[in-house]
Amino acid sequence: MASTLLFELTDGIARITVNRPDKLNALNAIVIAELSDAVTRVETDAAVRGVILTGAGTKAFVAGADITELTEQGPTGGQNRALVGQQVFRRLERCGKPVIAAVNGFALGGGCELAMACHLRIASDTAKFGQPEVKLGIAPGYGGTVRLPRLVGPAKALELLLTGDMIDAGEAHRIGLVNRVVPADRLMAETEALLKTILANGPLAVRACLAAVDAGLEMGVDQALLLEAGYFGLLSATEDMQEGTRAFVEKRRPTFKGA
Repeated sequence: MASTLLFELTDGIARITVNRPDKLNALNAIVIAELSDAVTRVETDAAVRGVILTGAGTKAFVAGADITELTEQGPTGGQNRALVGQQVFRRLERCGKPVIAAVNGFALGGGCELAMACHLRIASDTAKFGQPEVKLGIAPGYGGTVRLPRLVGPAKALELLLTGDMIDAGEAHRIGLVNRVVPADRLMAETEALLKTILANGPLAVRACLAAVDAGLEMGVDQALLLEAGYFGLLSATEDMQEGTRAFVEKRRPTFKGA
């Protein structure tokens, strides 16, 4: 049984909670291992249709890595720690199901990197974001130098990475790091409502959008357009496409089956 994560599944929505509130939900080796197990379930359990990822308590989403572990690592251990965490975050990003981070407090260092590995980010108005690794004499290891510039542009990303400064939810929204900012007491309700809106759509189409955007970011425009056309063609052969278009013509809600 997981000791640092909570995994709840209700009506197709898995809520994964990093559960170390006494440590501000800091990421240690156990959390990463248990998060890997949770991602495996998301990948393989057909009952899971979407994910909300959050942190326990009101102070932190994930306040960063567990610094006590970092003080004990050498070069090989440090590289291995980064590679393991990167692999778990990348699997989450590529699980084929929509993942929304409900950021309820500090999202710093590894916590900001975990939020960025989710497809969407909803922040409470009390949330704080930052990549303060340079203040410890290290650099990000879980994808901060990769995802942050893709989300906010290289200049703003470098400003945050090189200064280690922390920004509030409003600024995070302004620069494109988060999708929405909501009152703290509405965070989970608003996140769940957004995810339910996504899940009301064709699951194969949602998966195709996630895959096309992920792969297309690494391609030239012509290649990415060809990839999009391929998904468009594949989806045209599905029962869901027939149901969706028929429901539109008949002015009713579609009933998608993921087939």
